[in-house]
Amino acid sequence: MGYLEILRARHAARLLVGTLVGRLPNATAAIAIVLFVRAEGGSYSLAGALVAVYGVANAVGQPVLGRLVDLHGQPRVQLSAAVLSALAMAAFAFTGTEPLPLAYAAVAAAGLFTPPLEGGLRALWSSVLRKEGQVHTAYAMDAVAQEVMFTAGPLLVTLCTSLWSAQAALLVLNVIGVLGALSVSVSPPSRAWRSAPREAHWLGALRSPGLLALLGALFFVGIALGSITVASVSYADDNGGDVVYGWLMAGIGLGALIGGLSYGARQWTGEPVRRLQALVALLAVCYLPLMLIPGAVAMTLLTVLAGVFLAPVIACAFVLVDRHAPRGTVTEAFSWLVTTFTVGTSVGTGLTGPVVEAGGALWGFAVPGAAGAVSLLVLLATRRVLAASAGGTVVAASSENDPNRAVEPRFSSGDRA
Repeated sequence: MGYLEILRARHAARLLVGTLVGRLPNATAAIAIVLFVRAEGGSYSLAGALVAVYGVANAVGQPVLGRLVDLHGQPRVQLSAAVLSALAMAAFAFTGTEPLPLAYAAVAAAGLFTPPLEGGLRALWSSVLRKEGQVHTAYAMDAVAQEVMFTAGPLLVTLCTSLWSAQAALLVLNVIGVLGALSVSVSPPSRAWRSAPREAHWLGALRSPGLLALLGALFFVGIALGSITVASVSYADDNGGDVVYGWLMAGIGLGALIGGLSYGARQWTGEPVRRLQALVALLAVCYLPLMLIPGAVAMTLLTVLAGVFLAPVIACAFVLVDRHAPRGTVTEAFSWLVTTFTVGTSVGTGLTGPVVEAGGALWGFAVPGAAGAVSLLVLLATRRVLAASAGGTVVAASSENDPNRAVEPRFSSGDRA
């Protein structure tokens, strides 16, 4: 199987596991902050505000730190950022919610300095794996691993909280995160990796029209994801409460896991732009049955279906981000993808709240289908830009950086060690 072949490659398993462990503080920040604030006697409004500050700071920090990684290498930036983020969260854990300005400053710093391990890993795959098909499979495995992490992470937070305290959960998870970042940063591929020579430009990765088009499309996928969480809360309130809500969220994760494993198990040929269009179309179509709002068991099965094409969409997007990133900006480009999803999810959450209040869960579940349709329209409207950039404009990597002479042109392995 392709996944086993990748994990057998030297350093691959260490990089994947280290990155996932290093990202645990970010994956669990929202629930950990909420539990801690409530344990301190704070309100849900305060907890939500602190989580929002963390999310905004994280969205700002990822592309900035990603650019620094491209300029100065991975170990210096990734490890320093991980330590600073952990120290900021430790300050929040020890001082609590009073004084309030210090609490906001601490969570903002923790979010801002979250290391761009996700983008860094994707920049390393082409130096660890020598075949383009293996790198594409690694992207799919990466997308699947994210679903596992975002499912297991909250469980780990609640376990730490129940065994010790919410404060201990914050501290333990951030220590674990630093150890994960350390494992990646001291690895030979991370220490040896250097970004390709880059053209000085204040826009950095965003000067690529193809990358902008892709981020625009994926922004609406993020809206779809955020809207489902709110609509599911409304549905669960009338159909069994928190237990049902947990099953719905688990169903989406299970569907993404199934889809990602299936997608990465085969080698794909042909133009990835067309493949992404087809995958986004299928994603949008699979959101529509949620509007049937049947009983809890059937609804859980529909959420599994809704999640099936999520990981394949993300994995295919990774390939295109890699291709459209200007030379020397690959980590920054992948970090912009993280930011785009974060902002899109937040917009989807905020947008769906009023929709649910006005029309109930039915119209809430209409939002992800509509957002998926808009994402497809963006891809269709910008298909020439996406194809042109991949085909060899000034921002694309040149063929001299592709020793594998990929089946699909312009696989930018120029951003490698």
